[in-house]
Amino acid sequence: MTSLFSPDTVVLLCLLLHSTEGTCPSICLCTSDTLSCGSQGLTRLPLLLPPTTVTLDLSYNRLGWLGPGSFSSLPKLDTLRLANNQLTTLGHGVFQNTSSLRHLDLSSNRLRVLEQHFLQGLWRLEELLLYNNHITRVEGGTLSGLSSLRKAYFSLNQVTEFPFFSIRDHSHPFLTMLDLSSNRMTTLPWEDVKALPGSVQKGLYLHNNSLVCECSMYSVFWHWEQRGFDSVRDFTDEHTCLIYGEPRASVRFLRHSLYFQNCTVGKVVSLPMAVLLSNLMVNEGERVHLDCQTSLRGKELSYTWVSPNQEYLTQTSFNDTLINMFPNGTLEIPAAKVNDSGLYLCTALDYKHMLNATREVNVTVIRPMPDTFNTGYTTLLGCVVTLVVILMYLYLTPCRCGCCKQPLPPAIPIPAYDPNTLASIFSPTLSHRDPTKANINKRVVFMEPLMEEQNGDLRATLAREQPGLQWEWGASGLS
Repeated sequence: MTSLFSPDTVVLLCLLLHSTEGTCPSICLCTSDTLSCGSQGLTRLPLLLPPTTVTLDLSYNRLGWLGPGSFSSLPKLDTLRLANNQLTTLGHGVFQNTSSLRHLDLSSNRLRVLEQHFLQGLWRLEELLLYNNHITRVEGGTLSGLSSLRKAYFSLNQVTEFPFFSIRDHSHPFLTMLDLSSNRMTTLPWEDVKALPGSVQKGLYLHNNSLVCECSMYSVFWHWEQRGFDSVRDFTDEHTCLIYGEPRASVRFLRHSLYFQNCTVGKVVSLPMAVLLSNLMVNEGERVHLDCQTSLRGKELSYTWVSPNQEYLTQTSFNDTLINMFPNGTLEIPAAKVNDSGLYLCTALDYKHMLNATREVNVTVIRPMPDTFNTGYTTLLGCVVTLVVILMYLYLTPCRCGCCKQPLPPAIPIPAYDPNTLASIFSPTLSHRDPTKANINKRVVFMEPLMEEQNGDLRATLAREQPGLQWEWGASGLS
């Protein structure tokens, strides 16, 4: 049976079908791993989005609803921008199979109630933007599964109640920013607010709400102001409360506190008081225990540790190093590494009395060096080696300088005057002497001036002894 398509056609169709999944929609702009489909008037999501998308921008469109698994085809999705749409609700399982999402922007939409299933599965989410919606209520379990959450923005909504009880150290160890400003909260569960982790209290923004003036409310904000929280100090004039709940009778209670002069605010909150800096030096690979001994005592203390990188430590790993935290505040590093060095800060919190104290430990992890020498012995060894080299140079090296004494040439013996030997010295038969001696006497040619001087002395001596004889000195000798 013959095929309707040739082999080349089948291959081409397979390639087209395979490439369709990664095709960039015509209404979007695709660059590398970023897909931008903003301001296109979209009422539904584009089909066949590239699975390699990391950043997806769908802001400034007309999206009104998102169904289950809307982004399940994007396993690498890290940032999703849905701001300035018309979303009123989210279906169940919208973010199914998108657990890699870390930044979600749902600001400037029409959401009214934040249901607990909206954000299910986003355990890696770090930043959540929900400001400028119409949210009136946040359900209790909405933020429960967001264990990596660091910043959450709920400002410019109509929130009247918020589940503060769902935020604890173990559930949200990294949360440092919770913005609930410009909402419609009249009263808050202050016991739940005071039980929030210290890092959350420091980053809790509650200005521009409709809080009723009462002593419990004033006590909390007064303590936060004394502790120097920027969330209070930066918005001093925006912190107002309503006297007897009357909207027209508002007071800036951080500026004008006379209304609360009869309130008992408890003990003055002690500012963070660091104990003496402790220095700890350990070898790489050793087990390290950092205690949190402060001036506070009690069984109801809560402890938090901050790493040298200004990150809150939990029962997890830091710099790829497994760490353990104990109820008494002790931090354990089972096997220290060099990159674990730095200043560790522990804060002990007493929520009952609103007190805190800190302890700082400077840890230095060193890598042991094999066969290391003491500095003193190393210096002594260097001096001995230098001395030996100098002595060898002085006594074993041959002298090559011009000032060194050279050995004198062997002196040529000059025979003393003896009349009996004159004949043998000046004998004309000198040419018949021993060849060896003749060869030696060849050196006399270099001493002719010395011989002439000696001959002159000889003539004077003969003239004294034989005055009657005439002596002649010729080329051949004495005659």
